[in-house]
Amino acid sequence: MSKNIVRAQELILQWKGNNYAHGIDVLHKTGEFVKEYGSQTLLVVADLGQAWIAGIVGTITASLEAHGITYTTVLGAGPNAPREDVYRIANDISKKRPGSVIAVGGGSTIDAAKAASVLSTYSTTQVMKYLGASEFLASSIEPYFGAGNVTKIKDSSGVSPIPVVAVQTVSSSAAHLTKYSNITDPLTGQKKLIIDLAVVPPKAVFDYGVTSETPKSLTLDGALDGIAHMWEVFMGATGQNYYEQVREIAVEGISLIVKNLPTVIADPLDMEARTALGYGTDLGGYAIMVGGTNGGHLGSFSLVDVLSHGRACAVLNPYYTVLFAPAIEDQLRAVGTVFKDAGFIRENLDTLDGRKLGEVVAGGMIAFSKSIGFPVTLKEAGATEAHIDRMITAAKNPQLESKLKNMPTPMDIAKGDVDTYMRPVLDAAFTGDFSTIKSMLC
Repeated sequence: MSKNIVRAQELILQWKGNNYAHGIDVLHKTGEFVKEYGSQTLLVVADLGQAWIAGIVGTITASLEAHGITYTTVLGAGPNAPREDVYRIANDISKKRPGSVIAVGGGSTIDAAKAASVLSTYSTTQVMKYLGASEFLASSIEPYFGAGNVTKIKDSSGVSPIPVVAVQTVSSSAAHLTKYSNITDPLTGQKKLIIDLAVVPPKAVFDYGVTSETPKSLTLDGALDGIAHMWEVFMGATGQNYYEQVREIAVEGISLIVKNLPTVIADPLDMEARTALGYGTDLGGYAIMVGGTNGGHLGSFSLVDVLSHGRACAVLNPYYTVLFAPAIEDQLRAVGTVFKDAGFIRENLDTLDGRKLGEVVAGGMIAFSKSIGFPVTLKEAGATEAHIDRMITAAKNPQLESKLKNMPTPMDIAKGDVDTYMRPVLDAAFTGDFSTIKSMLC
């Protein structure tokens, strides 16, 4: 077992302790975890009925039955957790009133279950009273978007959301470990975000071995999402008291993904490489619990109709890397070394600084994306200039303002920074031309 995996194990254990079962052959822990919340549960399963999920569900239900737990099984969410799936799952929870919800799947189903648990817990009267929502919106998911709103109503009402036991099946978003729930409005093609400690699953299970059953596209998307989590948080950590903590998380986690993803592509049944990817993306979850993501994630929320989340972040982040380069030289050298050691950067990083250093590291990220068949510009990915307008509009939404504040050099909507600096970055991401990116003052 590599030193990177051993250190990742130590970091995850320090973070989650005994509330997280992870590794190989750990699905049987599900029943033990669920038993803490009573003898009845609702099992929410991604891709219910498809062959790849059947064995996973069989092992979980056997564990539930062994612990005397009764369950009802319902379909999970579609890609990007559509709002309608959240309402459907919330309705199932409201009908069954289980002691817990088990979310089995990738980030979409887990995020939808988190949101549905909240939605089914509080009445419209409580939402109007404690969150100040209008009667029109009080029965919807809308009042919970943003930071801290679930905790606000939980503390004010004295009622906690129904606990979600998250069983992850994809090395990806680390939704099973974090305070985020991403929900999409299919009509507008816009994703919005709940950020709240109250939606962190109190128990989680991730058997890294089951990822060999998932489609290749999910493995690729998830791995790049994990890199985005660590890179965006690390970029924004300058001057923060958690800088060294995030530095280690990012270097260890990105190394695990960059070194092992090609191995998994070549041999999907390589369990050591699968384990490395699991730890790498879990460290991505650790990173976003310490700090916050910024430009890449913000833009991805407006690209759900043309790109999966991981691919959208992978396209956008090299261009934000160039934008922020003068403010993140240490980060660039640390992560640039990872890409250089993996063969994606040829230049001597020690001789470079500022924007040039940023362009070289961004080039290494792009080379890595090309090596796994990912698009490297928005145009190549099928986006249009209308998507750029959508991203600019979304960036000015107060519910997503945290992403601007998390940037290494924060953008101020009132000062016009979104139009002045973000639009040229998105234009560059559309064409692949770094030269259009304006430098921000540090």
